[in-house]
Amino acid sequence: MANNNKDLTSGRLLARNTIYNLIGQGAPILIAIFAIPLLIKGLGTDRFGVLTLAWVVVGYFSLFDFGLGRALTKVVAEKLGSGQQEDIPAVVWTTLSLMIAFGLLGAVLLAVCAHWFVDVVLKVPDILKSETVNSFYLLAFSIPIVISTAGLRGVLEAQQRFELVNIVRSIMGAFTYLGPLLVLPFSHSLFAVVGVLVVSRVLTWLAHLFFCFYTMPELTQSFTVDRTAIKPLMYFGSWMTVTNIIGPLMVYLDRFLIGALLTVSAVAYYTTPYEIVTKLWIIPGALIGVLLPAFSASFMQDRNLTTKLFIRSVKYIFLVMFPVSLIIVTFAHEGLNIWIGAEFAGKSMRVLQFLTIGVFINSIAQVPFVLLQGLGRPDLSAKIILMQIPIYLLILWWSVRNYGIEGAAFAWTARVLIDATLFFIISARLLSLAKVIKKNMIIIMTVTLLILAVAILGGGLVVKIVAFILTIAIFLIISWLVLLGRDEQVIVKDKLKSLNIFIKA
Repeated sequence: MANNNKDLTSGRLLARNTIYNLIGQGAPILIAIFAIPLLIKGLGTDRFGVLTLAWVVVGYFSLFDFGLGRALTKVVAEKLGSGQQEDIPAVVWTTLSLMIAFGLLGAVLLAVCAHWFVDVVLKVPDILKSETVNSFYLLAFSIPIVISTAGLRGVLEAQQRFELVNIVRSIMGAFTYLGPLLVLPFSHSLFAVVGVLVVSRVLTWLAHLFFCFYTMPELTQSFTVDRTAIKPLMYFGSWMTVTNIIGPLMVYLDRFLIGALLTVSAVAYYTTPYEIVTKLWIIPGALIGVLLPAFSASFMQDRNLTTKLFIRSVKYIFLVMFPVSLIIVTFAHEGLNIWIGAEFAGKSMRVLQFLTIGVFINSIAQVPFVLLQGLGRPDLSAKIILMQIPIYLLILWWSVRNYGIEGAAFAWTARVLIDATLFFIISARLLSLAKVIKKNMIIIMTVTLLILAVAILGGGLVVKIVAFILTIAIFLIISWLVLLGRDEQVIVKDKLKSLNIFIKA
C-alpha cells in the first residue's frame, strides 16, 4: 500500500492534494480558452455545436454509474481507515462489474435512440445527420469505459493519490480540446473528431487501471465478486443518483423559466454573469474532492479528527472565497463594463452581485454536503434537495415574473442559503459540534453576508475602493486574531518569511 492509513487524513497531504486538484481542473480550462475559437473556425458553427452536445451527452450518460463511483471511494476509504484492506479487492471488482453492466445499458439506450435524438430532438442539418448518428454510435461505445473509469478513479481518491488522478486528468482534459485540433488538418468529419475523443477515453481508462494496480497490487491477486456488498453500494449510489439528477435541474431551471416568461436576450444577460461567477466553484471543488475519502477514513478512526477536518475546511474556504467574492460584488459594474460593455453591465450587474453571494454561500456549504456523503448519509442531502423543488419553483416563478432576471438571481441565492442552513444544522448534529463553535459560525456568516449586502449598495469608484480596502484590512485582522489558531499562524509566518527571502534573492 502506497500510503500509511494514518497519513490519509493528515493536513499536509490534504493541502497538497487540493493544489493537485486545482491544477488538474484548471489546466484544461486554460487549454479550452485557446482551443475553442480554433475549433469553431475549423469545424464550423454547426459541427462545433454538435461536438459540444457530444461532450454533454457523455457527461449526462455518466449518470448511469448510479453514484457507484462515489460509493466506491467511500467504502474503500472506510476499509483503509479501519484496517480492513483484505476486503478491498472484492468490493472494487464488485463495484466495477456493476458499473460496466450499467454502462452497457446506457450504451444500448444511446445507440437505439441515436437516430431519434439526431432527427427529432437536435434537428441537426441534413448534411450532418449521417456523421452525427455515427458519432453517437461511437459515443455509445465509450459509455461503459467512461463510467468504469469513475470507479477506478474512486479507488485512487480513496487512497488520497490525487497526484496520479490529476496527472491523468490534466493530460486527458487538455486532449479533449487538443485532440480535435490535431484531427483538423486531415479531416473535418465529426466521426473522426469524436473517434479521437473515444480513443482518449480508452487511454484514460487504461491509465487509471495501471495506477490502481500500482498503488494496490492486491487487486491483481483476487478478482472475486462479493454479492453481499451490492445492496449497501446500491443504497448509497441510488441516493447519490437522485442528487445528481435533481441537482442540475435546480441549477438550470432558472434560465428556462427566464426564457419562457421573459425573452431569449434576458437569458443571455442572466447566463453570462452566471457562467463567470460559477467558475469560482473550482476553488472549493479542489478541496471537496479530497474531503470525501478523508471524512470516510477519519470517521472510522477518530470522530474528533472528522470534526477538526470539518471546521478547518469551512474556515479555509471562507478565508479564500470571501475576498474574491467581495471584489466581484464591489466592482461588478466596472468589471462587466470593461469586459462586455456599458449596456450589458447595466442589465447584468445586480445579477452578478446576487449570484456571487450565492456562490460564496454554496462554496462553504459544499463541506457539510460532502460530509453527509462521507458518513454514508447521501439520503439526507437528496431529501433536502427534493423537499425544495416545489417551493423553489414557486418562488422562482414569482420572482422572475415580478422582478425579471434580478429576481431570478435573488431566488437562486435564497435557495442556496436555505440549502446551506439545513446542511450545517444536520452536520452539527452528526458531529455533535459544541455550542460555542456553532455560535461563532453563525456570527461570522451573518456579519459576512451583511458586508456583502452593503457592498451591493455601491457608490462612486473612489468610495468603492476605500470601502474595499477598509473591509479587507478588517477581514485580515479578524482572520489573524480570531480564525487562525497558533499553529496556523506559525505556518503563515514561515510562508511569509520564505516569500520574503525569495523576493530578496
